[in-house]
Amino acid sequence: MGVSMRDVAAAASVSVGTVSNVLNSPDKVAPATVARVQAAIDRLGFVRNDAARQLRAGRSRCVGLVVLDVGNPFFTDIARAAERRAGDHDLTVLLGTSDDDVSREQAYIDAFDEQRVFGLLVSPIGDDLDRLDALRRRGTPVILVDRDAGGSPFDSVAVDDIAGGRLAVSHLCATGRRRIAFVGGPAGLRQVADRRRGAADAVADVDGATLEVVETASLSVLAGREIGAALIRRGPHDRPDAVFCANDLLAIGVLQAFTMLGGPVRVPDDIALIGYDDIDFARSAVVPLSSIRQPTARIGATAVDLLIAAADDDPRRHMPSNPVFQPELVARASTGG
Repeated sequence: MGVSMRDVAAAASVSVGTVSNVLNSPDKVAPATVARVQAAIDRLGFVRNDAARQLRAGRSRCVGLVVLDVGNPFFTDIARAAERRAGDHDLTVLLGTSDDDVSREQAYIDAFDEQRVFGLLVSPIGDDLDRLDALRRRGTPVILVDRDAGGSPFDSVAVDDIAGGRLAVSHLCATGRRRIAFVGGPAGLRQVADRRRGAADAVADVDGATLEVVETASLSVLAGREIGAALIRRGPHDRPDAVFCANDLLAIGVLQAFTMLGGPVRVPDDIALIGYDDIDFARSAVVPLSSIRQPTARIGATAVDLLIAAADDDPRRHMPSNPVFQPELVARASTGG
């Protein structure tokens, strides 16, 4: 059985992605690391499987990418980063959006399978991954994006959304807020559920803090406006004094409702507001929006690195890799930052 890229990575004490960079873009790697990886290659007798890397049994040079919502700048930024990294390997990214619709997601998966794509990057809607697993077992690399698949046979790249939810609400509580509302949905989305769980963990650590959950049908600006309007209709004593939205689009919609409808709600004086993702629009909102930043460039590039590594590896020996990045608080005027 031949030596794989993963064997080289272990011998050189680096990641598989670093080995891939040494083989394909050595100028991006520190010279000392290149030398260490090359020494491991020579010592182990690794021979790169260019047939697997390039056409893999007649597959195309295209990578399928299926995201939840291409209208969300968070996913647009991931797609842009993936496209750049794929270009380094002479691969082209084909983008599809599921719009949080399982049937659309399945249709894209089937279409990309029929086109014999080099591999598939997917931000899945639910937890039923049977179709993707069948694709993986037939030899097509599948990487889960924005989803931690640790403990499963899938490679994945994700951000710790529980930590992100905890970070957001801990920040709100640190500013003196106690009546927290979590706004997001559908609840079946893993990202929403994890951010809500983190919010609940943070509230449990603060005496007198409470968490109200307001589920939405989507993670859109329009859904945020509807929630903002509903909050305006409440009496001052019935409103939360802080709102944590599961993404920035929702938070921008809430903020628009407060400003466009001219209600008696001021941000952050009456209600502090924080979002998630730190999209470009957050910093340029009428009240600059506090947010939890995700490293979109690293997510997109890492997803492609994992795909290349999986394609080069022996599928009988492939061990999944599941990097999880940590989110970062960006405090702005909407929380008094």
